[in-house]
Amino acid sequence: MSGSRSSSPNSNSSQWSLKENKMFEEALAYYGEGTPNRWDKVSSAMGGSKSAEEVRCHYEDLVDDVDMIESGRVQYPKYKTQGFWTRG
Repeated sequence: MSGSRSSSPNSNSSQWSLKENKMFEEALAYYGEGTPNRWDKVSSAMGGSKSAEEVRCHYEDLVDDVDMIESGRVQYPKYKTQGFWTRG
């Protein structure tokens, strides 16, 4: 998988690479809720590859996805696991 895009209906058409998603996650962890100009700072921490508006929309899409999963409207994915975590 070279990139990902939220499956939410309101998702913007911007593609996010694995690297961009990782930078996004790290910046979100650093700039928590309540941080002034949070989306500008996250965008800047990502090297400006995504605008503050794209970052905000991506975050909102992810929150919507989590809400749908937690409410039972979407099932958890069934991952195939191997190795240490597999119980036999």
